[in-house]
Amino acid sequence: MPHILTINAGSSSVRYAMFSSGAQVARVLDGKMERIGSEAAAAIADRLAQKLEAQSHRAAPDAIGHRVVHGMLHSRPERVSPTLLTELRRIASFDPEHLPREIELIEAMQHHYPDVPQVACFDTAFHRGMPAEATLLPIPRRYAAKGVQRYGFHGLSYTYLMQELKRLGDGAASRGRVILAHLGSGASLAAVLDGRSIDTSMGFTPAAGLVMGTRSGDFDPGLASYLMLTESMSAAQFQIMVNEESGLLGISESSADVRDLLERETTDSRAREAIAIFCYQAKKWIGAYTAALGGLDTLVFAGGIGENAAAVRRRICDGLQCIGIELDDSLNDQHAARISTGRVAVRVIRTDEESVIANLTAQCVGLSTEK
Repeated sequence: MPHILTINAGSSSVRYAMFSSGAQVARVLDGKMERIGSEAAAAIADRLAQKLEAQSHRAAPDAIGHRVVHGMLHSRPERVSPTLLTELRRIASFDPEHLPREIELIEAMQHHYPDVPQVACFDTAFHRGMPAEATLLPIPRRYAAKGVQRYGFHGLSYTYLMQELKRLGDGAASRGRVILAHLGSGASLAAVLDGRSIDTSMGFTPAAGLVMGTRSGDFDPGLASYLMLTESMSAAQFQIMVNEESGLLGISESSADVRDLLERETTDSRAREAIAIFCYQAKKWIGAYTAALGGLDTLVFAGGIGENAAAVRRRICDGLQCIGIELDDSLNDQHAARISTGRVAVRVIRTDEESVIANLTAQCVGLSTEK
């Protein structure tokens, strides 16, 4: 039976999984390589190949699928080719936190497995149908021709969540109003109407939208010029600040991890403020997207925080009774599949980006009969 390797590369870790492919894909093994820092992609590929051979006793997979965070206007996965790699290199400045490492890792895996087809699965593809009012930026129009617009991310996770909603028999997945909240170290929300994304909180880059672990989320753009004028901050320094030194870490001055902050909030006012800001902003996005959707049928929590932090879910939903959200505290504390009693279904779904990558890769290279 053919096997597909999935690679989900972040700025500091790489998650991998192996799936057997047939009418449906089935996970065989998975793992994570953490604290990769500035380690060369070739070294990461070597370590990954050794791990796979030791765990699966296979010399090579039959196909490799990669999560590629930024795909510009691509609306479906694409087999890796020299033309695609050239395009990705051209837009590397759009997402310097992810794209360069992802490109290097694709090339390193090509060197390791030269005869194995590779597929790029784009995190932006889920949002390609958003209307112009959700994609155009209010800056001079000439920049839109250069690809400067709102794209949205976390699309592979959102694809899985919508598939799960359908599997659970939630009619809102096909004909209804859904808000998806992927809350982790990177966090975003998406508004989905009748199965189609109409808006999402991340924008031109993954640093936009909701406050995150180390990313700032949205703020007054005048802050950039202020810091350049008063502190002689360079563009590179600003990039580091908004992506690596801000968010929950910047506010708390102690940790980007919600688990740490919840433990400290009774004794540390900065930790308490960081959690409060995160919950407050998430609540605002839910309210805004309820307005954009014309109401709300289903709210889904996913991601490391969304799936595991009952206290955060409770605080986000507190006060949203006005739009039909009523949590059951007992079910919420148990991380139940459905944690609501009100008109709006509030669900907790453990997301699985790797299975989406595997399915898309199998379809792209003809290893699956599933459509």
